[in-house]
Amino acid sequence: MEAAPGELSFDDTRELAQLYRICAAQLAAMRSRGRDPEAIRYLNALCVRAYTRLQVEPIQRRRLPDFFFADFPKVLAATAWLQLIVAAITIGGAIAGASIVSENPAALYDCIPAAFYPSAQLETLKESHEARADFLKHRSEEFGVKSIFSASLFAHNLGVGILSFAVGVLAGIPTLILVFYNGLTLGAFAWVFSRDSLWPMFWAWMLPHAIPELLGITLCSTAGLMLAKAVIAPGRNSVREALTAAGRPALEMVAASVPLFIVAAFIESFVRQSVLSTPARFIAAGIALATIVSYVVYITWQSRRPVPPDLSWLLR
Repeated sequence: MEAAPGELSFDDTRELAQLYRICAAQLAAMRSRGRDPEAIRYLNALCVRAYTRLQVEPIQRRRLPDFFFADFPKVLAATAWLQLIVAAITIGGAIAGASIVSENPAALYDCIPAAFYPSAQLETLKESHEARADFLKHRSEEFGVKSIFSASLFAHNLGVGILSFAVGVLAGIPTLILVFYNGLTLGAFAWVFSRDSLWPMFWAWMLPHAIPELLGITLCSTAGLMLAKAVIAPGRNSVREALTAAGRPALEMVAASVPLFIVAAFIESFVRQSVLSTPARFIAAGIALATIVSYVVYITWQSRRPVPPDLSWLLR
């Protein structure tokens, strides 16, 4: 019975449990009589040793705030360099997209897929100031239309995020391509509206939903790169073991992106398609950015606070 808990067989564990119950009953009887202090101390020591081997740590239910303010910040800190890579590639893709179409406007249709925006309408937006003004015109839609549009946007963005995550297992190359192409499309589309006086309206139209949406895509893409790292550089473990170890934190990154996609879809449907003024839309973008920055500052401050020792075992 001197083996470690993990080395006990089922039969040994069952026998230990029976002996523990017998000793606990004898200990209770001897304590009630108050006789033989030495025997009481001996039985108490045996019961304590048996209890520590038989005790199973209770399953603790994690609350949602515990995830976002205790578990997830650790994953964010450990993957900060991967997040910077994704952000740099996104920005690089946006700069490349704007540069390419500014030098060769015909490349606009290669940078912006027809599924994103039909070529004929894209041509009209590119050539006509009036079409761009009408596109950015502040108008409101019916609640039902907004709701359906919001749900479709959420499904689309989540699908893109999951795809960026899943293809990371292919050494991360498809993930990086998707990230770059996403930036390329953004840069090309921004070029269409940034050539005249309409650019403030465009950015007021874009930024409120783009901030949480791009952050969600960044988290999913970072999760994909975590899988890529496990495949390319598993260290002393096998690839399978490395993927298993990287799987949970990567899934936590994807899970954390879901609220961001929900917020982005809500803003894109109920704020973008509204009569809100341009300054009000910039304020909405500022609120979104301030919320994200406040969260990062808070969890950074929390991580630097000394953690008190866990003394809960004394109450068992």
